[in-house]
Amino acid sequence: MLKSSTFIASALIAVVATSAAASGELNLYSSRHYDTDERLYSDFEEATGITINRIEGKGDELIARMEAEGANSPADILLTVDTSRLARAKNSGILQSIDSAVLEDKVPANLQDTDNQWFGFSQRARIIFFDKADVANPPATYLDLAKPEYKGLVCIRSSTNTYNQTLLASIVTHHGEDVAKEWATGVVANMARDPQGGDTDQLRGIISGECEISVANSYYFARSIRKNVKGLSDSRDMIGLNFPSQDAEGAHMNLSGAGVAAHAPNKDNAIKFLEYLASPQAQEYFSNGNDEYPVVAGVELAPSVAALGDFKADDIVLADVAKNIPVAQKIFNEVNWK
Repeated sequence: MLKSSTFIASALIAVVATSAAASGELNLYSSRHYDTDERLYSDFEEATGITINRIEGKGDELIARMEAEGANSPADILLTVDTSRLARAKNSGILQSIDSAVLEDKVPANLQDTDNQWFGFSQRARIIFFDKADVANPPATYLDLAKPEYKGLVCIRSSTNTYNQTLLASIVTHHGEDVAKEWATGVVANMARDPQGGDTDQLRGIISGECEISVANSYYFARSIRKNVKGLSDSRDMIGLNFPSQDAEGAHMNLSGAGVAAHAPNKDNAIKFLEYLASPQAQEYFSNGNDEYPVVAGVELAPSVAALGDFKADDIVLADVAKNIPVAQKIFNEVNWK
């Protein structure tokens, strides 16, 4: 179960403490666009003396850039969101396998690439949300979203969205391609509108009355608890939530992760940074700063995240899910999921 746990003060030892005298630089290609990540970078720089040079952009753009740069790429690390992009980066040959006892020990095995080319550092649960007043029997599982009783009620993002690609790939992995295609067909039939906008827009769709059921990642809703989110926070109490599939595989988890670039000029510094991301300090920043779930055991959840409640997370090996992402995209195309 994922739940708030008591932080053990004795565990507050930075992975990078032994390298406080280190120096040099680190070239970070990042698609994370959160202001709160600034603390991650500044603390690492202070602890190690290593200067972080950042190139920021969308995940797919950074992957394409690293491919084009080839062996001349200055990138040391790719930091991006979701298993689908991490898998895409590995398959394109822009990452390398690394040896790190720290990462292998701290990051759960199901959140690591089988060849140690990428590691997960924070998670978001993919949750079913619903209008409390109008939906007496909300979907309890992802597969339930395809039931005819929910026709015309569902808001969900497009087939190009990485969160949805990985969700469908996980359904393929758990239930097979035929069940996954039947599910996708049913969800398309149940859409209240054509897919549009981001996860927050799916939640706002419930408030506006455009739909009565939506699918979104946990941190978008948790953020509206921590601070004011226009068009969501003031009416948040009308929205109920279900962590799906609690009597089966558990809630699907989207991942934020990173890997060392294939031609990293500062490989040792890159590994130090990844190990730092698995430290208690960094893991707390992921939760407190961006309402995400830590991947390392024993790290206390932010109040906004803990408020969502305890739940069973799907512990499927995400590297296995990644193999089915091309199948998921094929299904999306076949069922005309826009």
